Amino acid sequence: MTSSRPGAPTGWVSRVLAGWAVGPQPLVGIALCLLAVVYAGAVHWRPEWFAASGLLLVLLVGAFVLRWRWLLVLVSFVVLLTAGLAVAAVVNAGEIAVLVLACGAVVTFGVERERLGLQGAPGALMLVDLRDRLAAGGRLPDLPAVWQVDAEVRSAHAAAFSGDFVVAHRAGSSFEVVLVDVSGKGQAAGVRALQLQGALGGLLGALPFESFLPAANRYLLSQGWDEGFATAAHLTIDLTTGAFRVAIAGHPPPALLHAGSGRIEVLDPPGGIALGVVDDMTPGVLGGVLLAGDAVVLYTDGLVEAPGRDVDQGIDRLLGVVETMVAARPGSAHEVLAGVRAAEDDDRAVVVVRRR
Repeated sequence: MTSSRPGAPTGWVSRVLAGWAVGPQPLVGIALCLLAVVYAGAVHWRPEWFAASGLLLVLLVGAFVLRWRWLLVLVSFVVLLTAGLAVAAVVNAGEIAVLVLACGAVVTFGVERERLGLQGAPGALMLVDLRDRLAAGGRLPDLPAVWQVDAEVRSAHAAAFSGDFVVAHRAGSSFEVVLVDVSGKGQAAGVRALQLQGALGGLLGALPFESFLPAANRYLLSQGWDEGFATAAHLTIDLTTGAFRVAIAGHPPPALLHAGSGRIEVLDPPGGIALGVVDDMTPGVLGGVLLAGDAVVLYTDGLVEAPGRDVDQGIDRLLGVVETMVAARPGSAHEVLAGVRAAEDDDRAVVVVRRR
């Protein structure tokens, strides 16, 4: 199975706001401006009953349902109404400051949304849909009963998007899984991850093992992104014999647990520069055979990198967790991630593949 925790699902409030936003913008904008005028009149009439800060609710609704031009109209109305209330001496300096700051925040939000090309509540729902598509693209196929595969992806600071993602493919007795870490984090990295995930999902299974990462590298170079590199670990397994190969491109080395001896091996093939850096890249490749109880653990650098700590120390710590969580019992990717207790300021992902 695969698990992802990028953010909260869309609620009924968002759906209602989206319904408002698809209507004529002038009608919605004028209605909110009139509501602001009526409320300001109520504040002037009975300031002891109506707080001027109630105008914040009108701004909040406008921020969700109005597009850029009508949002500016609403903010301008609120600024004029605040000035009128100040002249009438029915609001104090603190309330004026709060309303002015709120207007500035709403304008900043509108500018950022306009830059991204998102329009009102449907734009926010579009981001939710993109997030859900990223999670859906990482679903793992069912494997025979003697095999277990599990993945966990966590975004930095529990943000809606993660730059780490998983793609997997099964055809008969062949199973392939790729763990990718796109440069950056947050919304920008998440959008790039979604695009790259779709491309890699189409390539996986359609190309020989040796050609997959070079093809991914060519695709990434063709995009011309400012932050255009990514790291990847590609694992393929013959589900009948247990024979496997792993290739890495600038990615932290996977861990192989030998159940018979309890030994943990670091699969660190030479070479394998990150994707999107040079035209010609040849991934480093290692292979072997998974016996009963053996497991391969793929992970991203968010689990092993931390300020003031050497990466090798982070890997050693991860290997200790793998020995505890995976060797002692059928530990899941969730248990490995929780055991490492990595900082939440970076995206983190783990994939565990075990032969039972």
